[in-house]
Amino acid sequence: MESWFRLLFLERVSLRAVKLTLFIPLFAFGISGCAATKNLFGFGEEETPPPAEIPEGQVIEPEVERREIREPEIDSEDFEIGAFAGIMSIEDFGSDLVYGVRLAYHVTEGFFVEGSVGQSEGGLTSFEILSGGAQLLSVSERTLTYYNLNVGYNVLPGEGFVGEGRAFNTALYISAGLGSTSFAGDNRFTVNFGAGYRFLLNDSIALHVDFRDHLFDIDLLGEEKTAHNLEGTLGVTWFF
Repeated sequence: MESWFRLLFLERVSLRAVKLTLFIPLFAFGISGCAATKNLFGFGEEETPPPAEIPEGQVIEPEVERREIREPEIDSEDFEIGAFAGIMSIEDFGSDLVYGVRLAYHVTEGFFVEGSVGQSEGGLTSFEILSGGAQLLSVSERTLTYYNLNVGYNVLPGEGFVGEGRAFNTALYISAGLGSTSFAGDNRFTVNFGAGYRFLLNDSIALHVDFRDHLFDIDLLGEEKTAHNLEGTLGVTWFF
């Protein structure tokens, strides 16, 4: 009797072991199938990849070839003196050569004050040409001489490059001021304004390009008006 009970017990245990053996693979297959189904229809959660290791230092090492550039500096003195020449268009009297001298004092790196003296010659007006000999002005009265006192400001200081190994200090500046113009036998109150470009060749010598408009009232043709007298010049200055 006891042997029969043991035999029955062992058979039940063996049957349960077989069922468990078959159930575990089926359970694992079901889980993987569910996961595949979720991923297939968009219900599954994507696995977050492990964070990449950040390399120490710079990833890309740029290879920049350094150039040796010589940059002239403005002389430590604040005074600047020079001469200029160019073309001046006197309203109603044509265009002629203009020349003069300029003296400037640099108050700061940006602001400067400047005094200038220039001279030009007026030609014949269209009335004088068409009239066949009528002269509005004598020869001496056609000489135009102006005296100006201006205030200027360096708007865009910078550098200019010539070739690969030379840099020059430059500045774009504006200026405006008051003065007096002797023309047509009278001294006329004058307002002038304009802009210029300074190119420093070395520690003390600079080149200038200037454009200005000189305005004064004139009434030679029977009607008083404000004359615009345009001027374009090239100049050379020296810091001392």
